[in-house]
Amino acid sequence: MSSNDPSDPQVRRNRRVAIICAAAFVGMIGAAYASVPLYRAFCQLTGFDGTTRKAEAASNAVLDKSLTIRFDANVRDLPWTFVTKQTSQTAKIGETKIAFFQVTNNSDKPITGRAVFNVVPEQAGPYFQKLDCFCFSDQTVGPGQTVDMPVLYFVDPKYADDFETKGKSEVTLSYTFFPSTTAPASARADLHPAKTAGAKG
Repeated sequence: MSSNDPSDPQVRRNRRVAIICAAAFVGMIGAAYASVPLYRAFCQLTGFDGTTRKAEAASNAVLDKSLTIRFDANVRDLPWTFVTKQTSQTAKIGETKIAFFQVTNNSDKPITGRAVFNVVPEQAGPYFQKLDCFCFSDQTVGPGQTVDMPVLYFVDPKYADDFETKGKSEVTLSYTFFPSTTAPASARADLHPAKTAGAKG
């Protein structure tokens, strides 16, 4: 028969194991929440998984080789219409270009969203550089408001030397707007699926 005596070595050992298990469980939950921003930061730093990178300065070289840059716009769980203002652009490798996207808030209140992005083919991710982008921060759009959102970008000249990308003449830059998880409660989307609006460009 087991003892509940706190001085019993077996009881102390069981309590110690229980505390360790509880601490490990809490730690895993915390790591799971932390892993999302850490993973996003890692992807943006390295271009992993087709994630574009933030550039500190424009390219100092422009090659006599052109790419077709295509654009894609999507919305998830927001009452927004999100479109590209151009289907594609022709850009020389290393040339700085600007593209515009457009958001319309179809609701009767201000809503804050956050755009996530990626590049196809994913091997182009490390070379697709952004100097400025609406995706770097939350975007709040007023009720019924339409906003143009620019992205300033270039393709790093190293794209032309990488054996995985040098033969690829098309790159697609894709964005998806989601409700912001960091915005004040008054600007968060509290919606039913039937109210969600979206578009592809």
